Amino acid sequence: MRPPCHAPVTGTYANAVTEFLKLTDSSTPAVDPKRSKLMARVRQKDTTPEMALRRTLHRLRYRFRIHVRTLPGTPDIVFPSRRKAIFVHGCFWHRHAGCHKMTTPKTRVEFWQAKFDRNVERDASVVRMLEDMGWSVLTIWECQTEVEDEMRRLATDFLGPPGGCKVFPRSVG
Repeated sequence: MRPPCHAPVTGTYANAVTEFLKLTDSSTPAVDPKRSKLMARVRQKDTTPEMALRRTLHRLRYRFRIHVRTLPGTPDIVFPSRRKAIFVHGCFWHRHAGCHKMTTPKTRVEFWQAKFDRNVERDASVVRMLEDMGWSVLTIWECQTEVEDEMRRLATDFLGPPGGCKVFPRSVG
């Protein structure tokens, strides 16, 4: 028998999760502890692809802000003066169509599909909100960060020349 839904949750986040798991149906398959440990290690900020892009942008002499929480979706990289934002998405989590990294786990397929669908919906909603606010948005996929030339091309096509590079006409004389 399930405890009442209004059961108090006290203590740390781990205790809250434990309480939540007690409230679920016994028909829900148990989460594999190995998978749980693996998923707990997935970071949201300063990921390897994001750091690679940030290093490339610095080499190109762009200056930016990171993880601006005042903007919808907390973009990974923000250029306030240009009103441009970049999201660095993992191919697995955000479902990069046609990418070899876009796999679906074999267990709990319905759970994962619903999670992936919510991620894709949220991504589209955030892009719409930013565009409605007058921002331009670029999504760079994890697989695109593996080739620096590709990152360079994507960045310069989206951002234009770096702000630090002033080009002055040569004096005639």
